[in-house]
Amino acid sequence: MATTQILIQNFLLFWGAMTQAHLFKQPISVFPKAMALAIFAGLTSCSNLSFSSMNAIGANITPIKQLTPQQKNATVYIQGKVEKHIPLLDKQAYQLNDSTGSIIVLTNQKGLSVGSQAVFKGQIRYKSIPLAGQEQGEVYIEEK
Repeated sequence: MATTQILIQNFLLFWGAMTQAHLFKQPISVFPKAMALAIFAGLTSCSNLSFSSMNAIGANITPIKQLTPQQKNATVYIQGKVEKHIPLLDKQAYQLNDSTGSIIVLTNQKGLSVGSQAVFKGQIRYKSIPLAGQEQGEVYIEEK
């Protein structure tokens, strides 16, 4: 997201400079403006970056759907939108959702608001809950 924001800011600065130069009656043709617009459109539309694949820290973000009980104790980075805040006695729990699923994150961080984007580095944990002969366990992340 930062790359796209930088591109947008640079384009707006360039466009503003072009417009300002035109307002002061300096001769400027339409060609540079059209070229700037074409370059900006090309940089943003033809890139393989998307808002969902970009992350805030430059690390390998693991999609929540790919987290399994077999990866227990593995360290991963996850990123998503905070959907719920669950205050506990000595820790905080947040339900985090990305485009692939949702997971509970156990952390010491306070003050994350519902709807905000967050990145966590933590270990995969699994809590087994056998119920009527069926395994109803859940994978969660414990931030380290």
